[in-house]
Amino acid sequence: MRSLVLIGHGSHLNPESSAAVYAYADLLRQRGLFDEVVEGYWKEEPSLRQVLKTVRYTDVTVIPMFISEGYFTETVIPRELGLGHQGPVPPQGVARVIGGRTVRYTLPYGVHPRMSEVILARAREAYPAINADDTALIVLGHGTTRNENSSKIVHQNAERLREGGEFAEVHTFFLDQEPKVVGWRQQVKAKNVVLVPFFASEGWHTLETIPEDIGLTGEVTVFESDLEAEPGSQPDYAQTVYYSKPVGTHPAIAEVIIQLAEDAHGASAQGDVERGHQEAWNALLQLASDTLRLGEVIVRPVEGMFELRHALDEGKANEGLRTVVTPEGVGEQVRLDERGEYRPVHTLRSLARGWRAVLCERDLPRALHLLYPAVVEESYAHHHHALRCTPWAATARRQTGIYAKVQKATPQQVESVSNDVCGGCLKTRLWAGEALHQTFFSGVPGGIPCAEACTLLVAEMREEVTGKRGQGAVAAHD
Repeated sequence: MRSLVLIGHGSHLNPESSAAVYAYADLLRQRGLFDEVVEGYWKEEPSLRQVLKTVRYTDVTVIPMFISEGYFTETVIPRELGLGHQGPVPPQGVARVIGGRTVRYTLPYGVHPRMSEVILARAREAYPAINADDTALIVLGHGTTRNENSSKIVHQNAERLREGGEFAEVHTFFLDQEPKVVGWRQQVKAKNVVLVPFFASEGWHTLETIPEDIGLTGEVTVFESDLEAEPGSQPDYAQTVYYSKPVGTHPAIAEVIIQLAEDAHGASAQGDVERGHQEAWNALLQLASDTLRLGEVIVRPVEGMFELRHALDEGKANEGLRTVVTPEGVGEQVRLDERGEYRPVHTLRSLARGWRAVLCERDLPRALHLLYPAVVEESYAHHHHALRCTPWAATARRQTGIYAKVQKATPQQVESVSNDVCGGCLKTRLWAGEALHQTFFSGVPGGIPCAEACTLLVAEMREEVTGKRGQGAVAAHD
């Protein structure tokens, strides 16, 4: 019995950021190679601090859904998961026993040798008429000055493709380090140019930043010659750029993920159901066999199935509600509020109304996981006085990179920002010293613990400390 955990970056602002991870998780569930496939995120829920609590089995493989090695895969994810490892991940991965589970952490999928094949596939989709005489390939990475491994894999893939001889030129450019993509015309001479973003998902960079920085107008953009340019600074003829989808959303990535999981080192002899997890869900199903009020929803038995609906829709006729019959259908209802705004924290009091889900017992846990990630596991632990809380000071000390600044937040700033951010949340802030005497396991719908400050609060606290809160600065770092 094995659990597979896919770790994405996620976003507090953009629901599309996690779309690729959700898509691959669904695809791998359909393949049936793992007994369970769970998603976890840095900027969404379940968070990196929660996700291992949500897995059912004791044999867990964690794959970072990142395009390259670097700060997140070597520092942030291992730290937040509690792996006790920092720095480069060896080829065989890292294996640890955490809370009774054998956790195997692999390299990110983007460093797999087959990624050069995916880049080539994306290039051919964008421009089927690739010709080695007049077509250049640009492999575009993000880049960072914080970790040289971030750009290493981009150069390695470019070299493999250069050796393949299918392009007249193969170049590497980056957004945040040299050589930067804004200067591509000074180096690329071919008339036809295929630009492939070496990015994990479709998001802010691929949809906005890259097109804006270099003047792309769509999938195909013609750049006319600049007759006033200095001789030799750029070609004196028009160049056509064919802009592909990011490599991280290609269907072939699923095969790369499977290969990484199968090659991971340190598997336990035989996985089993984790006892505490099983006890929590057995107790939940027992409550749901009558009528369970959890947060803003009601769960009740209906003709051998379970129905979920918003508590404010309790007396509404079924005909007046959208009916969904899969866990993924529930997930689609909860990601946006009724105004169409994104909900990165699912326990915010903004759950949309107007829907009902009818699910079998097997699908109910997955649906509730999408509705309120980690709430069942953490609430059950608190109900039995076994939930460990992390005070704000410990959360702040753990932060690195751009978020290390939150360590400078004063108690007054922490109180003010948390009141603002957390005021609309169903959870009780145990990390801030608030008391929660009963949970929904004792019949209190709003009895949901918050064991640790979420990443949304950490991000907002950083903006407060730097004096940028309310100016839209979070987007730049999301």
